[in-house]
Amino acid sequence: VAALIILILGYLIGFIMGHAVRIILQKIGIDAQVQKSKLTKAIGNAHISVLVGEITKWYIFVIFLQSAVDVLRLGTLSVILTQFALWLPDVIAAVLIVIFGLLFAQYVDLKLQETSKVKGSNMWGKVLKWAITLIVVVIALGQIGIDVSLLENVILLIIGAFAVGIALAIEPGRPAYIPLAHDDASPQLPREFVLNALKPILENRADMVIGSRF
Repeated sequence: VAALIILILGYLIGFIMGHAVRIILQKIGIDAQVQKSKLTKAIGNAHISVLVGEITKWYIFVIFLQSAVDVLRLGTLSVILTQFALWLPDVIAAVLIVIFGLLFAQYVDLKLQETSKVKGSNMWGKVLKWAITLIVVVIALGQIGIDVSLLENVILLIIGAFAVGIALAIEPGRPAYIPLAHDDASPQLPREFVLNALKPILENRADMVIGSRF
């Protein structure tokens, strides 16, 4: 009975606090600002105030849930329930990471499209958006206790490939760099791969190619 009372009390307090947070966020115009900046698309057109309010409500409920489990004293089952109750805040934190990560990814994409006049900026905006989304998901998975070391290594390899790979010029007047035939152990592209890729360009007399150390 005591555990049930604690749960009911926790839910009521969580509901009140969550509602208060939602009202405050609506009063300061957070929903209007996010909608104005076209970021709501990243979270399924949901309202930030509602999401944060719900997360606040359930976070408070989880705190009371831990106390209710301690009151039950069900032996092994209590231990399992306690571990579950202690894990739930990590789930809530992961949800927050995903929400604000998606908002940030959408913001970067929109700003790149609005401010950049470089050809191909829309494509790079999408690429950057999905890269940020992938990183956010990995961080969120790590937050809830999932081993993401393999995914982290894969992401590092992808970022490294972009960093040391072919730097393609996306508009006239911009140089390009191809890491090839380095004397040291720095990352570089296979010689045959590069030659096969550049052969059509170099053999085309209609294209003017300016380079160094061909």
